[in-house]
Amino acid sequence: MDLSKLELERYNRQIMISGWGLEGQKKLRASKVVVAGLGGLGCPASLYLVAAGVGRVIVVDKGRYELSNLNRQILCWKSDLGRFKAEIVKEKLEALNPHVTVEAKVAEITKNNVSDIIGDADIVIDGMDNWKTRFIINDYCVIHEIPFIHAGVSALSGQITTIIPKKGPCLRCIFPRVPCETERVPILGATSSLLAALQVMEAIKLITGLGKPLVGKLLFINGEDMTFETLRIERDSNCPICGDRHNET
Repeated sequence: MDLSKLELERYNRQIMISGWGLEGQKKLRASKVVVAGLGGLGCPASLYLVAAGVGRVIVVDKGRYELSNLNRQILCWKSDLGRFKAEIVKEKLEALNPHVTVEAKVAEITKNNVSDIIGDADIVIDGMDNWKTRFIINDYCVIHEIPFIHAGVSALSGQITTIIPKKGPCLRCIFPRVPCETERVPILGATSSLLAALQVMEAIKLITGLGKPLVGKLLFINGEDMTFETLRIERDSNCPICGDRHNET
């Protein structure tokens, strides 16, 4: 379907980007992205996905807003405290852009429901705050060949990589030993917003075909001295999820 006059005006500045054009915008409108977790990463990520015109965005979180969330979870106002994050985010995103469909899921992602939540999504954005759930999502995405854009943040630092099954390493290749969980991670809101913006940029690149994604690369950002470092990472042939032996079975 052609873009409406209002859509053409709304997205004009990004349609002007070389290699994007009307076809790139139509690809965005036809895509479905899951934002798993609506904390410091998921809030700004969902905001920029909807602002860009991703046609269907599914936002997932089991929690309710607390006062300590407000330094970084930018879709929560003081009046929203105590309400479910997913429901609030849906309201704010629909108010921002009525041309997209936003679906809210108040749920914890588990092995039992991950297929119902992610389904046949085109891309999954990692907005989680724990490794157990990240690996559940990673495993589902690898098996079903869905790109998974991982990011993690702490204080003024963070990392990001794009996982495309069969084209690069998965999360278990990068972290063969599950990192220790931290109950309350120190975080500056600008740090998580920066990494979330990069996640959205990676997602849009995949959807439109622009540029080269961070496949096989782990980008580290240190905000204290403002350094950016990219580490090359390889797929582990013995990985229990994406390794050669697993793919043969």
